Amino acid sequence: MLLALSLTCLVMTAVVPANAADKVTMASVLDRQVSGVESELVPAAEAMPADKFGFAPTQGEFKGVRSFGAQVKHIAAVNYIIGATILGTDLPSEVGGGEDGPANINSKEQIVKFLKESFAYLHKAIRTITEANALEPIKAPWGTETTTRLAMAITAVGHPFDHYGQLVEYLRMNGIIPPASRS
Repeated sequence: MLLALSLTCLVMTAVVPANAADKVTMASVLDRQVSGVESELVPAAEAMPADKFGFAPTQGEFKGVRSFGAQVKHIAAVNYIIGATILGTDLPSEVGGGEDGPANINSKEQIVKFLKESFAYLHKAIRTITEANALEPIKAPWGTETTTRLAMAITAVGHPFDHYGQLVEYLRMNGIIPPASRS
């Protein structure tokens, strides 16, 4: 039931191509959703000054949370993990570091580049999803269970938005209006 509801929501938010010759496919619907996430996250990452990429709230209940830069790097690393899972390949060797990403990527410039490249990789993977393979069981990237390409594509949209909310809060705590909130 949840899968059907998720798929229905994705299909309902798909924009029908202006050119009737452009057929709406499962991959095009999913890829459009990933583009929507990307269009929110990349500008938010770019909005934080380089000297604030190490910012993490420390007061109240904020204990042991990732810094702004670590949040962005985590999103990118998981994008790669999801993409590799959809493609059925090993994680690209340069990604390393699991969900935290490579240890040698630390500056704003490096992290934003890593994020952009992760979305390019994710788009490549999403575009391989077809009606024939969307629900085919594949090895899940976490644990020993199986999943589907469709489930991973839904995760590729939901997971970054969870962290986007945190990034917005970090931006606002530093007096920065998130790009998506600017008029």
